[in-house]
Amino acid sequence: MAITPDADARTFDALLCDLDGVVRFYDHSEVNRLERAAGLAEGATMRIAFAPHNDLPLLLGRISRERWAQAIAGDLLAHGLTESQAVTLGRVFSTVPSWVDPGVVDLLRRARAAGCTLVLVTNATTWLEQDLAALGIADLADHIVNSSLVGVAKPDPRIYRIAAERAAVPADRCLFVDDRQENIDAARAHGMTGLLYREPADLRTALAPLLTDRSG
Repeated sequence: MAITPDADARTFDALLCDLDGVVRFYDHSEVNRLERAAGLAEGATMRIAFAPHNDLPLLLGRISRERWAQAIAGDLLAHGLTESQAVTLGRVFSTVPSWVDPGVVDLLRRARAAGCTLVLVTNATTWLEQDLAALGIADLADHIVNSSLVGVAKPDPRIYRIAAERAAVPADRCLFVDDRQENIDAARAHGMTGLLYREPADLRTALAPLLTDRSG
């Protein structure tokens, strides 16, 4: 199932929303500067950090932030960096600052106020709660399904079952929002309505009937 511009928001009772790439974004400017200084292509550190052998243990809660930074640094050494350069890049990447889209946060808060249960479903780290508090959105959702705490990550079918259970809503009454197609496909396979997020207008369109009903 897919959301269309004239979709009826009342066909779902829970909004299951991704965090990174929808609500939260990262500032990699310092990482990019360090990469240029080391003669490394911009984005190389990100590709290494998010390679499955480094990323998945982090997202399943099996390694700490420090271990993740060390793993990134170890792989960077194979690209000709000095140990100092590699260690610095690993540390800086693992602690990059983040920010939230206030327009998306407002839409989510309004949807929740209109009676829609909001669940953040995110492949995230064990320090997610501290991050959300620092960003001022610790109270954004009714529930949070964090891969590093539940031990499964999107697109594993089990995380969708957990999310629907937390929302206390049948899967076919859930709207799932994510910026990755494979995660949307998995949600649809579980019987959910899927919205592939590209910009705030996508979410605004999907929620319009719900929010219009509320304002009217």
